[in-house]
Amino acid sequence: MKNIPLSRFVSVALACMLLAGCSVSYKLNGTYIDYNVVKTITLEAFANRASYQWSPMASMFNNTLSDAYNRQTKLKQVKKEGDLVIAGEITSYDQTNKSVSADGYSSMVQLRMTVSVRYTNNTNHNDDFEKTFSSTRDYDSSQQLSAVQEELVQQMIDDIVDQIFNETVAKW
Repeated sequence: MKNIPLSRFVSVALACMLLAGCSVSYKLNGTYIDYNVVKTITLEAFANRASYQWSPMASMFNNTLSDAYNRQTKLKQVKKEGDLVIAGEITSYDQTNKSVSADGYSSMVQLRMTVSVRYTNNTNHNDDFEKTFSSTRDYDSSQQLSAVQEELVQQMIDDIVDQIFNETVAKW
């Protein structure tokens, strides 16, 4: 090997890496959508059909679901007959004692939310499904539910929306 000055070797190596970096492009937007075929999505409003009701939950869920598809896809949201249709309802929202302390009282409470989803792909009905998605969060029983409810419900909604998004358009 010829005696090449170190600075020139480093310059050539950096230039090669920059060129290679510019020529390779990874698109990691989290979706697997053929936008030539699928252009629209209908997100029907999810009603809260859980026996235990917390009134802001349905609107929080619907807003988070809509925001996820707006932010992460180029699909146009339409009121009816979209290429993709997502419908469903919140079917369960409850709390159970998760653990008991030495004095015999509950020390942790588990909050659980379940959502039933019907997904229709009008461009490929082989992708259609009806599934249930759920999420749980724990909180210390010394806290009142009203003090932690909004934060925990939003965390569960974020988790369920991620599950739905991944199942419908991310194909993970």
